[in-house]
Amino acid sequence: MIKAATAKEMREIDRITIKRHGIASIELMERAGLACVKKINEIYFSTLSPHSGEPACRQTGQPGLTSVYVLCGGGNNGGEGLVIARLLQEEGRDVKVFLAVDPSKLKGDAKTNYLRAKKAGIEILPIKSFLTLNSKLLPTGQAGLTQNSLIIDALFGTGLSREIRPPFSDIIKKVNILSLPVFSIDIPSGISSDTGQVMGAAVRAAHTITFGLPKRGHLLYPGADFTGELSIADIGFPQKLLKSKSLKASLIERKDAVSFMPKRPRNSHKGTYGHVLITAGSRGKTGAALMTAKACLRTGAGLVTLGVPETLVDAFQRRVTEEMILPLPDKGDGTLSYDALGILMSFIKKRCDVLAIGPGISVSEDIKKLVKSLVEKLSIPVVIDADGINALSGGAALIRKSRAKLILTPHTGEMARLLSERSAEIEKDRINTAVSFSKKAKAHLALKGAPTVISSPEGEAFINSTGNPGMATAGSGDVLTGMISALLAQGLNPKNASILGVYMHGLAGDIAAGRKGERSLIASDIINAIPKAYKALSS
Repeated sequence: MIKAATAKEMREIDRITIKRHGIASIELMERAGLACVKKINEIYFSTLSPHSGEPACRQTGQPGLTSVYVLCGGGNNGGEGLVIARLLQEEGRDVKVFLAVDPSKLKGDAKTNYLRAKKAGIEILPIKSFLTLNSKLLPTGQAGLTQNSLIIDALFGTGLSREIRPPFSDIIKKVNILSLPVFSIDIPSGISSDTGQVMGAAVRAAHTITFGLPKRGHLLYPGADFTGELSIADIGFPQKLLKSKSLKASLIERKDAVSFMPKRPRNSHKGTYGHVLITAGSRGKTGAALMTAKACLRTGAGLVTLGVPETLVDAFQRRVTEEMILPLPDKGDGTLSYDALGILMSFIKKRCDVLAIGPGISVSEDIKKLVKSLVEKLSIPVVIDADGINALSGGAALIRKSRAKLILTPHTGEMARLLSERSAEIEKDRINTAVSFSKKAKAHLALKGAPTVISSPEGEAFINSTGNPGMATAGSGDVLTGMISALLAQGLNPKNASILGVYMHGLAGDIAAGRKGERSLIASDIINAIPKAYKALSS
């Protein structure tokens, strides 16, 4: 897995690289500038020198960029922008720098590179003068912004900790309305590198280059939308620092999912792959239980039993094929009674390896008591979703006391109820919200959303890299519950089952969207694509 760093973690990597590994900070800044120029040439210019004819943009095939406007802040991000300006001018590009601070206030490496840029004859203007440039795109050759201009955003880097206000927010707004390609250095200015939130105003980049590691803000929304295409440049940070266990967040990659794939021995039988009991469904919500069961079977569980309200058994029996049915006492209205506890405990003790509970189960006082009693008494792995989570609202202390290995799979609304918080607050910091809960409750969590974040009791976070907006559809979460349950039944530990389940769920959704389109995607399409997801990971 590739680590995803916070601003503080990246500063520490920077500090150790300079202090212990003998690479001067000015050298790191020069390397960063060189990496940026290499990527800019790769994206926007042909291999032809601008002195030998008109270059063509590699992305569009249209005439290449003729003017480069570099917006520089007063810190290291601005220093890197000044390096880029100098290197591009050495290649013969038409470069202008707009500086956000009084040059006399520059310090350290940023000041050194300002002086180098001045010596190279680069035109350096106050940032406010960017606002006076003609916003209308002019034909090439006239003064002002042209249709073939590139904006390099080096205003604010990963250290931004407060909201951006005028005049800088005005600069950012102008950048965004110009419809010119924007290349951001490290992170789009205005995006929190830790949470992905917009800090008042943010640059919308076509491409962002960062150094050493992606930052959390590149991967979390809305930051991911503002980042555009992301490149990660190697500028010489020691690999042991980039892979340190002290870095708690990671991006799930294909190779990670492949490494967790359960084996299928040739001499195996259905008992080898575990028996999952799915306690789910209520009147009007039978589909949730059925989708969970089908996804569980498609993901490789050997046996699946549906524990459902006894008054709904006929409705379920007409629709199942490979699944078995366990009738459970209900209250006569198609919802489970607390009296189901004894039957469930006996069945689990004799026959089951994993319990999944919650999809479509409804919420009542009996169900709250039932879910809490199961959490208290069981020792087998338990996946809790939907109304099962709602039944535990405010119950982190109860979850912590459980002997069972618990995986909770809430969407943001369910997480808000679980924590008695507002959904908007959770979305502001998905990683820390998930990690804080997992550490407190001693349980694994898959916080569903864009992107889904998995957290462990050890304080780790895993950011999913698959999935698409078409998966925001009824039943998608029920499918995930079935998939994770199946992987637990096949012997994966809760962390690996959650990581593989979430990644493969998103991959199946991507495969399904490729066939059906995002707008037409339904949960059953995701289930039908699970075999293709397995094949894709096996090839």
